[in-house]
Amino acid sequence: PHSGARTMLPLLLLLLAAAHGLDDLPALKAPVLANSSLGGQITTSTFVLEQPRCVFKNVPEDTVIWLVVADPSAVPDFNNSVEPGGPGREFQQFLNGSFAYMTLNTTILNYPCPKNPGDITVLRVGSETSCATDKARPTCNGPLPGPGPYQVKFLALNGSKPVAQTAWSEPITLKKAQPSGSISVLGSGHSAGMIALTSILSILFAILLAGLLAMLIWGLDASSGSSTFSKPEAVTVRRYNTHHAYDQPAARL
Repeated sequence: PHSGARTMLPLLLLLLAAAHGLDDLPALKAPVLANSSLGGQITTSTFVLEQPRCVFKNVPEDTVIWLVVADPSAVPDFNNSVEPGGPGREFQQFLNGSFAYMTLNTTILNYPCPKNPGDITVLRVGSETSCATDKARPTCNGPLPGPGPYQVKFLALNGSKPVAQTAWSEPITLKKAQPSGSISVLGSGHSAGMIALTSILSILFAILLAGLLAMLIWGLDASSGSSTFSKPEAVTVRRYNTHHAYDQPAARL
């Protein structure tokens, strides 16, 4: 009986490891945000990561690298063996039934080390809007549903087998959309000044326009009073015969 128990113990440990997604994999360098000089590093629904260049080494060329995005509450018990896009990993159910999803899959060949000079080696998380509600694409890289925070890691799968992983990132919090009401309150002093200036300019413009119209009307009245128009006299030409132009007898004929 004791020998049978000793035989079952390694098998039980192996099954437990598989059930927890081989979390005993060494944790490689954690993902980091892209350089802050990059425009739009963090928005209200996206953030930008550095690609995992020179992170995964000694893995087969057909290894697929996935990005895992998770609510911090899902990090301690995350199971690496759950299929990407499977139940509990759908983007469309994120934070509404599932607390992690997997996206941005690509082979290790697309993360060469070292990077080529001039390459932009970043990944924008949350950039796809076309598939955000498409349940046929559960690995969509859709806009994040709120400010977070979120934690991410890269997971390498050879087929369906996890072969390498990074550590989880530090929590990433997105920008919050500013309520429209607060915008007017924050800019009320500036807005009031602009309104006053606009009102003054409008009044001055109206006065100027009224003055110009008055001058125009006065000028028309003055010109009509000093001018006289006379009807030109008809020019008549009296016809007469010169008595010396022909001899009288011939004329009477």
